[in-house]
Amino acid sequence: MHNALLQQRKEVSGLGSLLSRRQSGQGMVEYALILVLVSIVVIVILLTMGNQINNVFSNVVAALGA
Repeated sequence: MHNALLQQRKEVSGLGSLLSRRQSGQGMVEYALILVLVSIVVIVILLTMGNQINNVFSNVVAALGA
């Protein structure tokens, strides 16, 4: 009886470890998705406002007389 309880306790402990690893993997996937989303937003902003940003830097360089 005592050995059976110990065996069940080990199995439950193993399941907890497995769930912990799954949650950790899920967290990494969520971070990767957020990184992809931020990258897409930055690319879209640069594509739509790239010429305006370039003009601002050109004006700054011209004002500095370089």
